[in-house]
Amino acid sequence: MSFGRLSRAAAQKPMSDINVTPMVDVMLVLLVIFIMAAPSLGVSRVPVGLPSHSAAQAPASSATVGTLLIDAQGGLQFNGAPVQRADLPATLAQWTRASPGVELVVQADQAIPYGQVVSLMDMAQAAGVSQLGLAAQGAAVAKP
Repeated sequence: MSFGRLSRAAAQKPMSDINVTPMVDVMLVLLVIFIMAAPSLGVSRVPVGLPSHSAAQAPASSATVGTLLIDAQGGLQFNGAPVQRADLPATLAQWTRASPGVELVVQADQAIPYGQVVSLMDMAQAAGVSQLGLAAQGAAVAKP
């Protein structure tokens, strides 16, 4: 029997590595939750065909293009003539019957709420206008 010192195991160093396994597990669970919830978000996709430079040409005939101008006060002008909002559907329907396949360009002031512009575009579609366009900033605005 020896009465010497008992050998001790070397002291363990503290773990200095980050354990990423729980973090990866949580991220995978969150990913699965988002994948399952994405279809129920109700985001509707509307296909929009953006024109290329070559397609953005002036129309061939100005007789088939009408202009609906909405000024900052909400006043309407159709092809340069003032028109009341109540009379607009009848005016547009008469115009589309006179020349089928017409295009209407809507020019609205920046102060006009978007909802009003959309309601006027809905009126035009109900009246039979097959092609609608919005004038962009910098486009020539018809003066009365």
